Amino acid sequence: MILSGREILRHMGREIVIDPFDPQKVNPNSYNLSLHNELLVYENRILDMKKPNETRKIVIPEEGLLLETNRLYLGRTREYTKTDGFVPMLEGRSSTGRLGLFIHVTAGFGDVGFSGFWTLEMFCIQPIRIYPGVEVCQIYYHTIQGDYDPYRSGKYQNNTGIQPSLLYKDFEEK
Repeated sequence: MILSGREILRHMGREIVIDPFDPQKVNPNSYNLSLHNELLVYENRILDMKKPNETRKIVIPEEGLLLETNRLYLGRTREYTKTDGFVPMLEGRSSTGRLGLFIHVTAGFGDVGFSGFWTLEMFCIQPIRIYPGVEVCQIYYHTIQGDYDPYRSGKYQNNTGIQPSLLYKDFEEK
């Protein structure tokens, strides 16, 4: 089951942490998260799963930044989140999708116990101007049944910024 907005509020500060938190961003069954003012882009057009891929930071100015088509941008939420006892999920908002800006299409499934900022995989089908602080995605929470081991460590746990792919570490461990 998905938590209602009222249930999200009831668990805030205990099993659910969103910082900064604004009660105006609570929806009937989700919470809107906003875009930080930094992006990462990969320097090379050809990426390699077995190697770290070089990135470059871009700052989104207050007057906005025009995104190119056919380019992956990695952003992050302004909000830090932490979840215990629920499965956090992330989706782009329909308002951004209707402008052809796709946010977090493939990796919106979080782990119970995740703590950190959400890295957003962003791309657009036509050029679009984006702005820092805009509410671009929403987090929602599923209940979990049965015993589980909370996510305590991993490649992305307790991150402090945008995380490029660390898939290459999977190859190092084998």
